[in-house]
Amino acid sequence: MRTSGGFEVAEVFRQHGPAYRESHRLPRNHLRVMRAIEVCRTSVLGGHKDKCDHCGHLEISYNSCRNRHCPKCQTLRKERWIEARSEDLLPIEYFHVVFTIPSELNPLVSMNQKVMYDLLFRSVSETIEELANDPKHLGATVGVIGILHTWGQNIMDHPHIHCIVTGGGLSPDGSQWVSCRKGFFIHVRVLSALFSRKFLGLLGKSFKSGDLVFPGNISHLKELRAFKSFKRHLYHKKWVVYCKPPFDGPKGVLQYLGRYTHRIAISNNRILNVQGGNVSFLWRDYADNNHQKTMTLKANEFIRRFLLHVLPFRYVRIRHFGLLANRRRKDNIASCRKFLGTGKTVTKEKIRQETWQEQLLRICGIDVTTCPVCQKGRMFRIELLHPYRCNSPPELFR
Repeated sequence: MRTSGGFEVAEVFRQHGPAYRESHRLPRNHLRVMRAIEVCRTSVLGGHKDKCDHCGHLEISYNSCRNRHCPKCQTLRKERWIEARSEDLLPIEYFHVVFTIPSELNPLVSMNQKVMYDLLFRSVSETIEELANDPKHLGATVGVIGILHTWGQNIMDHPHIHCIVTGGGLSPDGSQWVSCRKGFFIHVRVLSALFSRKFLGLLGKSFKSGDLVFPGNISHLKELRAFKSFKRHLYHKKWVVYCKPPFDGPKGVLQYLGRYTHRIAISNNRILNVQGGNVSFLWRDYADNNHQKTMTLKANEFIRRFLLHVLPFRYVRIRHFGLLANRRRKDNIASCRKFLGTGKTVTKEKIRQETWQEQLLRICGIDVTTCPVCQKGRMFRIELLHPYRCNSPPELFR
């Protein structure tokens, strides 16, 4: 397996971002993300200087941008989220179900991100809940975590939702636990058929209510006849829904969450080279037996593809449905544990709020207070480094 060349998305943005911004009229959220990634862990954001109390080694650490699209700022956030979700895990089978829309919808999605992502989430949640509650399939309310991904391995637009679904649920009257058949949730053809009907029904309502815009190369769809023809064509397309084999217990669910929840369009370890106006990166070609290949793009095209996946401001890309809906999650989990005979969950009361260094040590086993040189001394702060003044407005860093 080939390894990364040590290059970063930030380097692409620093080298080619200014020219790209001059030649393209970008929305504010794209500008904010680009600037945040460019200055992440640099003197622009300030930081601190530490000194080892044993060997005297000096270490300068710069602050992170904390932007959710930044490849360097997801680890601790991801681990905190996983730790919180682990308290809700039950000793049951969990299924991984993926819902994908036809590629013909991609241009419409890119021009109407918030509306179309909401339609996708809603059609997925309604599909699972309706079929799971049907006595012909399960006859129970299941718990679902839905995670929106908008990219494929080539960084092009590929909106889809990964779902973690409980292998059973509470009966309609809440009096018992109803388990799925071992190793089987609901047939994917049934899921796909209802999902496509739900999505296209909601799409038609959005058109009628005027929630969609049709600029550029999709402007012809603003005409009712053209839109109806487009929608009719989509009914005959293949709506891909697949259900993977159940996870290997709660441990398997946590491993999955670690891989998928806080992913971004491309991680730094996939970038091989940034040179001569080109960016080369690793990708897996699923159409060719999942072989790993190298793709080289012009820097401008790489930036364009990366920005396709910048989410609308404050958009929530991880959502909970059914038993795991935030409003009644604790009560539902307690009822499930009672029926499954696992008793109550013991939660430790926090005496004080942990520092990020303590959390990193407890969750990831990384001790940033140990001297990286002598491995004996402790690093203590001797100076606070203030942010470097620049011309960018403060809101670009949020």
